[in-house]
Amino acid sequence: MSRQLGLLLGILIPCVIGAGVWWWARDVSAPTAWHGYAEADYVKVGPTQQGLLTEVNVARGAEVSVGTPLFVQDETADRAARDQAARQLQQACDQLANLEAAGKPTEIDQAEANLADARATVERTKIDLDRAESLIKNGAVTVQTLDQRRSDYQSATARVAAMQAALAQTRAPMGRKGEIEAQRAAVDAAKAALEMTEWRLAQRRVTSPVAARVADVLARPGETMAAGAPVVSLLPPGNIFVRFFVPEADLARMHRGDTVGLACDGCRGDIHAVISFVSPQAEYTPPVIYSEESRAKLVYLVEARPAPEQAVLFNPGQPIAVVPLARAP
Repeated sequence: MSRQLGLLLGILIPCVIGAGVWWWARDVSAPTAWHGYAEADYVKVGPTQQGLLTEVNVARGAEVSVGTPLFVQDETADRAARDQAARQLQQACDQLANLEAAGKPTEIDQAEANLADARATVERTKIDLDRAESLIKNGAVTVQTLDQRRSDYQSATARVAAMQAALAQTRAPMGRKGEIEAQRAAVDAAKAALEMTEWRLAQRRVTSPVAARVADVLARPGETMAAGAPVVSLLPPGNIFVRFFVPEADLARMHRGDTVGLACDGCRGDIHAVISFVSPQAEYTPPVIYSEESRAKLVYLVEARPAPEQAVLFNPGQPIAVVPLARAP
């Protein structure tokens, strides 16, 4: 019996030692890998102002480009406000044009005719004055007549000055300088009001700001949306990244800018990502990580972003294994 027991121990002990050596060698030679999952920064598009949602132009899963219509709000009130602002601007412009305008063409013609008549009168009275001054020497006219001729000439000259001023006034703008400046300010204010109403009207039709996939549609026509409330959630390809968790022993190996390799079920083997964030605080392994060896351990969150053309290979929530590659210079 003791002989059989010794023989059995002689067989089991080498087997146990060999298994331990094999396990130790496998554990030492196994490459370091950290567990993580794909995550995404969604672009949630909502209206800039409250309003009734009348149209949703995209569906979940659709691919959209920059400028693709996403949704429309009721624009009845904004259209009416735009039309009102446009009419007020036209009214202000007409008033400014009226203040800046000269007299009517017929009024200008009349003022020019009056000036011509006054100038003819000056010429006639000048001739009469010269004749009276030459005749006064031989007594052919009286002093009283000469004084009358001088008075007529001076009156005609003054009338010419008055007619010139009247013509200039007729050709000048109807409004005073202060009135014109005030009306120009009113025109500028009306233009600003029109631009504001046009902007508000344009905001009722929302388009995609980025090329992306529609991750979700969060509202339906008939709902009244508050300003900023998301209607469509977009997922641009470049916004997919990987979150993984490393133990404290591996934290010193993590540096912003380092390159890591990514692996998942069915993925090709040349997918890389660049570390963009290393958390300064420890946390417990999140429940989304189901690895047995990672349970109930304090770990540090690390984020890495693959190139956009490789990021499209992942879906948010997909489990991913991360391995170190090289440190950035």
